[in-house]
Amino acid sequence: AAPPPKQRNETMTPEQFKEARRALAYSQQALADEWGMGANGGRTIRRWEQGDRPLNPVAAYAIGMMREQLFVEVSDA
Repeated sequence: AAPPPKQRNETMTPEQFKEARRALAYSQQALADEWGMGANGGRTIRRWEQGDRPLNPVAAYAIGMMREQLFVEVSDA
C-alpha cells in the first residue's frame, strides 16, 4: 500500500526524493531531461539524493505532486 500523500508544509528528505523518483520509474538523467535541467541535470539530482547539495524546494514540491498524481491515476484505474 502506498503511503498517504505528504502534507505541503513537510520537508522532503533526499531519501524521500529518491523513493519518489523511483516510484515514478525515472532514472536521475531521465527526470532531469523531463524537467529540462540541461546536460548536468542528472548530476544535480544525484547530488540532491546523496545530500551533497540542498534539495531544491521547487523540485521537492514538483516530484511530490507527480507522485500524488500517479497514485490518483492508479487508484482510479
